[in-house]
Amino acid sequence: MWCRSLAGLLGLPARRSGSSSGSSSRAGSSRGIISSPGIISSPRISSPGISSRRPVGPPSGPGPVLAAAARWHHTAPESLQCAWQLHRDHLELSYAGTLMRWRPDGHVTRYGLEWLVKNSYEGQKQQVMQPRILWNADIYHQAQVPSVDCRSFLETDEGLKEFLQNFLLYGIAFVENVSPTKEDTEILAERISLIRETIYGRMWYFTSDFSRGDTAYTKLALDRHTDTTYFQEPCGIQVFHCLKHEGTGGRTLLVDGFYAAEQVLQRAPEQFELLTKVPLKHEYVENVGGCHNHMIGVGPVLNVYPWNNELYLIRYNNYDRAVINTVPYDVVHRWYAAHRSLSTSRTSPIRGSWPCLVLSLLLRALPLLPQALFVDNWRVLHGREAFTGYRQLCGCYLTRDDVLNTARLLGLQA
Repeated sequence: MWCRSLAGLLGLPARRSGSSSGSSSRAGSSRGIISSPGIISSPRISSPGISSRRPVGPPSGPGPVLAAAARWHHTAPESLQCAWQLHRDHLELSYAGTLMRWRPDGHVTRYGLEWLVKNSYEGQKQQVMQPRILWNADIYHQAQVPSVDCRSFLETDEGLKEFLQNFLLYGIAFVENVSPTKEDTEILAERISLIRETIYGRMWYFTSDFSRGDTAYTKLALDRHTDTTYFQEPCGIQVFHCLKHEGTGGRTLLVDGFYAAEQVLQRAPEQFELLTKVPLKHEYVENVGGCHNHMIGVGPVLNVYPWNNELYLIRYNNYDRAVINTVPYDVVHRWYAAHRSLSTSRTSPIRGSWPCLVLSLLLRALPLLPQALFVDNWRVLHGREAFTGYRQLCGCYLTRDDVLNTARLLGLQA
């Protein structure tokens, strides 16, 4: 009876849906609709977010469910209605998307309309987890994305925020005037994240000396790919810093994998879906010197959030892809067709290849110092041209969670 008393206190009408005599249309519950425009004249109801308080409890005795016009503030649009439902143990009131429930202990929960819309399933379907700007070489060059100076990056929140904003939007970002040492590169990396130690160590430093069972340790050209696809969770961010190069060639090739995937989605959505469904094995076997490793990672080429189909990870490496034996033969045949669509682009300036951005990570003429490049390994593919001469590179992998954590603490959406 306390529910009906509370309904009377709030001024809800006695008319209920499904019954002219006031009996419930369903055992244990009653329903009603307030057809006249209005809203309970309490400023707490329209406040954003969720909050709770304990008001004065409902009357203890039974009472008629009567309209109380003095408790309504008639400013809502004519199209809005206030509906209520009386359950066995609580009263539920909804108005224009605001939902409130009262229980016997007097506890009141309030939801702001904006918060409800934003956090509803339909609301989440319309939102993206991370805003991005998709690019090919022309788009990126026209955007004229600035690099961030090393001192500003290390010493100011403004410089760090500018760098992270570029990185989140484009999946790549540059820091200028970095001293060409492994130690300075490490300081740079630790500014935004913990360094992820892997089978390659914490900070890697290498030349083309064939010291590891990886084609990166050669002078050969490398097609575009993402790293550590043979990890169950591929590394999130990769740092490159060219310390020295006495020779020719070796330019870095970068591809926005999400841009390429979007082209597939627009032209052949069934192929896009197939690339999100078929799990592939990627494998790395190494027996060189004192290094002995056998890594296997499994996952589809494209990974999307199921509620909004937003792409968040591309796992692409033809060097490390193992035998496709996780799906029937007819699916394998269709998968290769879908993979071919992803690997080629009609908008590419180079026929039959990805729409790539070609960059040079070579030392610049003095007195300028080289750039350090940060790459989103879950989005951007990298490769290189073959090169001659002696070249030293250093870098590391960063934990993705910590990079995004740093960005959110600076007020960025990540």
